[in-house]
Amino acid sequence: MIRSRKVGLMNRLVQLGILAYVVGWVFVWEKGYQEVDSIVSSVTIKVKGVTMTNTSTLGPRVWDVADYVIPPQEENTVFIMTNMIMTLNQTQGSCPELPDKTTVCKAEEDCHAGYVGTHSNGVQTGNCVKYNGSIKTCEIYAWCPVEDDTNIPRPAFLKDAENFTILVKNNIWYPKFDFAKRNILPSINSTYLKRCIYDPQTDPFCPIFRIQKIMEAAGQNFQEMAMEGGVMGLQIKWNCDLDKAASLCVPKYSFRRLDNKDSRYTVSPGYNFRFAKYYRDTSGLEARTLIKAYGIRFDVMVFGKAGKFDIIPTMINIGSGLALLGVATVLCDIIVLYFMKRRHFYREKKYKYVEDYELGSLGLLQLGHRPRSVPLDRCQWSLWNKPQRRGWCESAVLWILRGLLAHIPDMPRREKSYRKYLAQICHSAELPVIQHVPDLGGSHITQTHLFPY
Repeated sequence: MIRSRKVGLMNRLVQLGILAYVVGWVFVWEKGYQEVDSIVSSVTIKVKGVTMTNTSTLGPRVWDVADYVIPPQEENTVFIMTNMIMTLNQTQGSCPELPDKTTVCKAEEDCHAGYVGTHSNGVQTGNCVKYNGSIKTCEIYAWCPVEDDTNIPRPAFLKDAENFTILVKNNIWYPKFDFAKRNILPSINSTYLKRCIYDPQTDPFCPIFRIQKIMEAAGQNFQEMAMEGGVMGLQIKWNCDLDKAASLCVPKYSFRRLDNKDSRYTVSPGYNFRFAKYYRDTSGLEARTLIKAYGIRFDVMVFGKAGKFDIIPTMINIGSGLALLGVATVLCDIIVLYFMKRRHFYREKKYKYVEDYELGSLGLLQLGHRPRSVPLDRCQWSLWNKPQRRGWCESAVLWILRGLLAHIPDMPRREKSYRKYLAQICHSAELPVIQHVPDLGGSHITQTHLFPY
């Protein structure tokens, strides 16, 4: 025991810190007394909204859910088209390819029949035809006329889509506790559901979200994102303490943009894909309308956990906390032995060193006490006393002692000395017992004791 106020105060402070960690962090903040279960969830999404456009190509047209939600149903996600490039009345036939470095030609030798490039719209026929008054391109067999997506409509084609609403229905289940709930809370009735729009301050539990408010909450501009598209995340977090009332287990919503909007990454930005609507014209020829759709995809992500009191994690964390209290003693020992001014004095008092000394002409080591020996069986030892066995006895024990005693300093290495000593052992009824005793420095001392049988 060291009577030092500094060491004692440090020991108590470390113990107090460990106690604060166990009580404050493990039990209060992390609720280490609870059994935890992960969430099982299902999501369904419905979109509502109508808008109208008036263009020279299509004329006045009304767009509803069946027009801009593509496809009608997906798993935990919904895509809303906000912009598009439409190519009308495409039919199978031959037409000039769009001009670029690989398709511009001057003669038919520049075109190769059957060639299909990575970005081709069809298969080359081998002919070089006029694209316009000044440019010739290779002719292709494809859906003609080919799509020209060089210029994206600005502003977005469905710029009023920011007023559309999204209804998210989320059902959760914690199987370990057999606890189920949904985000349309029991306090919400049909009248409230028809008129409410989510707002983090006034209506934090309304499951209907206006697209404009989602974009604002994520720090995005809808009109910019609507032109080239993007991916938005709607996060629903369920963290439930089942030791409290079930009514306190409620969802929390948050929003963020998932695709990269960094200005350094300008290659293939946004989100788009193509689809076609097929029909037959008055002559019975198959035709289609090709649409390259730009839009916003909303991914609904549900995560969370539930906890409930259980005796097993409680006892495990209490035991771990008690074990951590031993760290204070180890830390104080390190400081006392290596950092304090009187560290050499404390180290001498903590450890005791025993010096070795030599005995006998053979250099065998002895200790102050007689170790316990394990003699051979009397009948077995009597075989070695027979005259025909003594030579074997001497050779075997000599071989063993050579290996064990070779590392002892000042040990005579003459074989005659060994044989003389071993002859006395084997002709007498004495048994050599060799032990390894560890010293305080961590090494081992080889000891040999002779005990009469």
